[in-house]
Amino acid sequence: MRIAITTFILLSFLSCKKDTQPANDPASTDTAQISPPKTDTAAAIQPKQEIFNFGTELCDNKGYFDSNKYSRKELEDTYKLWFELSGSLLDTPFVNTLKDLNEIRDNKDQILAKLDKDFAQKKAQIMNLKVINTPYWQSIKQKSYEELVQSYEIEKIQIIAYSDPSILLKNNRCSNFSKALNSTDEQMFGEWKKLREGMSKNNSDPQRIINQFNEQLNSSDKRDYALIDLITFGWGNCANDKIQRVSRDEKMNNEFNALFIKVDSECDEP
Repeated sequence: MRIAITTFILLSFLSCKKDTQPANDPASTDTAQISPPKTDTAAAIQPKQEIFNFGTELCDNKGYFDSNKYSRKELEDTYKLWFELSGSLLDTPFVNTLKDLNEIRDNKDQILAKLDKDFAQKKAQIMNLKVINTPYWQSIKQKSYEELVQSYEIEKIQIIAYSDPSILLKNNRCSNFSKALNSTDEQMFGEWKKLREGMSKNNSDPQRIINQFNEQLNSSDKRDYALIDLITFGWGNCANDKIQRVSRDEKMNNEFNALFIKVDSECDEP
């Protein structure tokens, strides 16, 4: 009897120990280890090659670009910013003679109205450009706009100054010319002579420049002659040199060419 009871207890103990072993549950397996590897979709996208034709000074160029990266519109507008908008954007009369001076004085209001209209159009043209969305090209767009604003302000002041030189005293640009134009005849003619002497040194016929100055100095219109030179060649050139212009240099050329997979060029001899 004791042997039977002992055997029963031992069998019960073994049975309980077996039941406590963890079940092999497939759901507990680390799913990350059995998931199929993800496909890199970006790496799988192949370049969609298209052609963009553009001209430079001496070359006809064919650029091959990836339209997955840039649209044709973005390239067209970036090309305009880089190449077509590189010159002076505002057209104002050049004053070099007494006739020019009288015309700009007589037509000042119309000239200023045209300048305002041209500025508004050029401003809209720059701001509406959809250039390549990189820090470099977005910076060039902003700097081009700032250059336009500075040019507009200088052109406007200069047009008014031919009738009223006192407007030049309202800013700190090129104060030697501003003060001379709003001082005594002696000071104005002294600055005029200094300007002409400087101009003669950069001229192929320096004596002609000095002779012209002496002739005008002895004219009854000498104050107007002095005003023309001091505004056009003095203050005007000085103020324009202070404009913060976009550097359209080799770096910009390289940045534009880098937008293409390759560029084929046919160039004329310089």
